Amino acid sequence: MTKKTILVGLDGATFTLLDPFMQQGVMPFLKSFVEQGVRADLRSVTPPLTPPAWTTVLTGRSPGHHGIFDFFQADGPGSTTIRLATSGDIQVDHVAELVNRAGQRASVINFPVHFPPLPIDGAVIAGWMPWRQLRLGCYPPDLYDRLKQLPDFNPRELAMDMALEARATEGCDEDEYVEWVGLHIRREERWLEVLNYLSDNDPTDLTAVLLDGPDKVQHLCWRFLDPALWPAQPTAEETRIREASIGYYRRLDTILAALVEKAGPDATVVMVSDHGFGATTEVFHVNSWLEQAGYLAWSQDVSDELNEGDTLGMGHLSRHSRWLDWDRTKAYVSTPTSNGIHIVRAEQHDGRGVAAADYAAFRAELIEALLSYVDEDGKPVIAAVATREDAFDGPAGALAPDLTLTLRDGGLVSILPADPILAPRPQPVGTHRPLGVFMAAGPGIRQGAAIGEMSLLDVTPILLHSLGIQVGDDLEGHVPTGLYEPEYLANRPVDVVTRGDAGKVQPAKSAGQVIYDEEAEAVLMARMRELGYVE
Repeated sequence: MTKKTILVGLDGATFTLLDPFMQQGVMPFLKSFVEQGVRADLRSVTPPLTPPAWTTVLTGRSPGHHGIFDFFQADGPGSTTIRLATSGDIQVDHVAELVNRAGQRASVINFPVHFPPLPIDGAVIAGWMPWRQLRLGCYPPDLYDRLKQLPDFNPRELAMDMALEARATEGCDEDEYVEWVGLHIRREERWLEVLNYLSDNDPTDLTAVLLDGPDKVQHLCWRFLDPALWPAQPTAEETRIREASIGYYRRLDTILAALVEKAGPDATVVMVSDHGFGATTEVFHVNSWLEQAGYLAWSQDVSDELNEGDTLGMGHLSRHSRWLDWDRTKAYVSTPTSNGIHIVRAEQHDGRGVAAADYAAFRAELIEALLSYVDEDGKPVIAAVATREDAFDGPAGALAPDLTLTLRDGGLVSILPADPILAPRPQPVGTHRPLGVFMAAGPGIRQGAAIGEMSLLDVTPILLHSLGIQVGDDLEGHVPTGLYEPEYLANRPVDVVTRGDAGKVQPAKSAGQVIYDEEAEAVLMARMRELGYVE
């Protein structure tokens, strides 16, 4: 029996903030929602980064299988050419495709790595789209023109407008933080309007929507929100920013209430975040550390280009291919978002780098050196190093970094040359943490229960079971039995079907295919700089 199911993505949401807000009356609806349902900590992927995490939520597969590791994608194993990841890079079935095959319809709204939009039976609005290209991110093709008829439709706020968002760069006047928060309140309101339109005019069995304001507000305003960082005697400006930031969550609460009311009492509503949040207080310049340790050598181009005073953007990210002296470089980091080190393999680089016979020993040496790196007080800077096999086991893992770092403060590395290698930030800013949130309520779901830690991998099986669709055994998660009342689960057991490692019929898109134009790439890169993803 089909039951309407709603997935609400709350990007970066964390119980660190939600629990106090629920207790203090900031989010009364969410408090009642949790009391009527189930909550759990939700374990993210490694690293806890937006594109691979949300792709795991919507596929039930880990990055080593679905193929998304970062905002960026290498053209092939060992390639030094990178580009923005697209939906064509996803190498397994999307939950919307599984829903369609079962004869049901799906809507997928505002998630990253959804451009070009999947041609599903339902609707797609790709997230992370520059507003000028938003039409191209909509499916069916006439969807954008229909949305334009909405009274408050504003593509500049629904998608990205750098004229608005550039005012909140990390280092701008704090007076502008309040406008940043206001922008994201308006964006969530626009998404609510879109969802109401689709519900009234083109309803689907599964509706998945991402509200990304929590992540965006927290990246810049974390020190104003985290109770552990709030000063005993705040300034008037600090208080103003905090009140505005809390105001975002007040409005988010009313939006969530409207979404659940619109879904109706018979719907199952699942709310999840892709990762949690915490503070980062320092910057680790990983390529400079690799240079100092003898694993990397800069070319002359890097000093020439940095002297130009350019801000790091897509052009700079792709310039590592000429920034590095490849005759003397054995390991490097190409993007600041994945915390991933790539080892130069001789068989992939015309004999330069590490020979195949020496790879295992070299990697072990590099891991030991990384874990041995300490600050001036003798304290380790790197908390953990995961190998490719550990973090990205699966057929798509060859595109992943050889090593993935977890820094002691949970932050992201910088790929720029710098001295000192480890530098304090002027003020703490928000960064990702491994544990996000899971909250669900609806028919058969237990009330007022906390069921311990779950995985992002469990979300797709839960959605399928909620819709009465068989759960393929190729999915890596499961439906937690503690989610449902025993009697409900006995009458409606999870139906697991053998699919094997089916994946997609079609392969990932060919290397080098250009999807985003230069303007779109520039907009996306500027936004990631603002949010602290790119140092």
